[in-house]
Amino acid sequence: MSDIERESMECDVVIVGAGPAGLSAAIRLKQLDSDLNVVVLEKGSEIGAHILSGAVLDPAGLDRLIPDWKAKGAPLNTKVKVDNFYLMGEGGQLRVPNKLMPPLMNNHGNYIVSMGNVCRWMAEQAEEMGVEIFPGMACSELVFGDNGEVKGVVAGEFGKNPDGTPGDAYEPGMELLGKYVFLSEGVRGSLSKEVIAKYDLAANSDVPKFGIGMKEIWEVKPENHNEGEVTHSMGWPLGFKQSGGSFMYHLENNQVYIGYIIDLNYKNPHLYPYMEFQRFKHHPRIAKVLEGGKRVAYGARAVTKGGFQSIPQSAFPGGALLGCSSGLVNLPRIKGNHNAMHSGIAAAEAAYKALSAGRSGDVLEDYDAELRTGPVGKDLKKVRNVAPLNAKYGPVIGGLMLGGLDMWCQSIFKFSPFGTVKHGKTDAQATEEASKHKPIDYPKPDGVLSFDRLTNVSFAATNHEESQPCHLQLKDPSIPISVNLPKFDEPAQRYCPAGVYEVVREEGAEPRFVVNFQNCVHCKTCDIKDPSQNINWVTPQGGDGPNYPNM
Repeated sequence: MSDIERESMECDVVIVGAGPAGLSAAIRLKQLDSDLNVVVLEKGSEIGAHILSGAVLDPAGLDRLIPDWKAKGAPLNTKVKVDNFYLMGEGGQLRVPNKLMPPLMNNHGNYIVSMGNVCRWMAEQAEEMGVEIFPGMACSELVFGDNGEVKGVVAGEFGKNPDGTPGDAYEPGMELLGKYVFLSEGVRGSLSKEVIAKYDLAANSDVPKFGIGMKEIWEVKPENHNEGEVTHSMGWPLGFKQSGGSFMYHLENNQVYIGYIIDLNYKNPHLYPYMEFQRFKHHPRIAKVLEGGKRVAYGARAVTKGGFQSIPQSAFPGGALLGCSSGLVNLPRIKGNHNAMHSGIAAAEAAYKALSAGRSGDVLEDYDAELRTGPVGKDLKKVRNVAPLNAKYGPVIGGLMLGGLDMWCQSIFKFSPFGTVKHGKTDAQATEEASKHKPIDYPKPDGVLSFDRLTNVSFAATNHEESQPCHLQLKDPSIPISVNLPKFDEPAQRYCPAGVYEVVREEGAEPRFVVNFQNCVHCKTCDIKDPSQNINWVTPQGGDGPNYPNM
């Protein structure tokens, strides 16, 4: 479809994605030069619609970006007052004393927030400074210059038929051209994947690693609520071989965020992450808080966990990767929003320096260097071995004991006894054949504390216009039934937290693989975990997907 004629708009910097990284970059650019023309494109129907995070926010990035954020009404309303960490068994728990935890794990001084609401507020600050923000504008293609550099994106393409041809109401979208293009798409963004592959940006980094995070918002009874309490746990129901863990945060208005993150390096293809989360809520300690309450929202997204050694080269000809597009989450702290903001600031400063010198379309090498040596690199380098030690020795011996020792050594002595541990396999490669593992019998959801998947998906308010092309592309449509089903019992049926994928068996007919793309919450797990790497997630048309209220 390269022969399609599109209108174009030129600006100084084009930013794809209105998350904390992209908005920080936009704000910082305007702080440096109010005359710069900065455009932010967001695929969600509104700012914050596709933002899902825990979240306990370390305000370090915001302090640096907008020091008077409190006076300007930033929605950081609940300061952490109680910080707990538990090892869970089926019927009880053992609290790990805070004194044994490395200092960097301390949450005091941090805030329990809705990152969706924080991004909405950041967007208001950006617009007041003159940044142009366009929600509902999915960026479907990159535009390349004569020298192979990224010079822009195609945004706002609507009305394609299911086969990809233009429909009767087709709108070709517009080319947004910039002297630099920032990709802040979050985890496993479709344009970021393309850029990483085209310029071989991951050539000198370790494999990327991920988890699947699922979250619900609950309104609980006042007597069960303790505003400012933060609780993390590991153990039950996953056990102490598979890494993952929970969070429960008490914010204002008798609301509780509860969630579960499961590392996608699991071997057993019968594992069902969504049902592990639902089962977790029946633990006596958790059930006591939720009893008599009601779930008001649900969502899911992949989480980056590769850390320092998995950061790809983040500057490329004509632009930069920001935030989770580079994988900047601090895994043991379960925090990445502060690093996303730091990356946005660093990218903006590098671009401003280049633009001031009359440059455009080149590699912002200053940004890549700052990412590794500045606040982000210092934050991630200290915890770089926790994830691979977790994977190698299990979450207790590897993550808690050896990982804890490593973090203590790096905090006190500024060195690691392990050097830098490699991750090894990708999460897709980690999946073993179904014959090597026993199926897992999950209890049926009770409709009170635990819920079936499709009912919960309705609380994500996700929607996709049905006549458009499926944005979950099968490279080979035969693979799910011919390969994944006999070898792996087709794990897409289980790893998807939104029930997108089904194997339909009808009497007298061969099994069929069905993709219910309307259910998709844009978590990208399928793109990561499919053992045959047969699923390619691309952006649907703008405005489609989840509509998270205050995730």
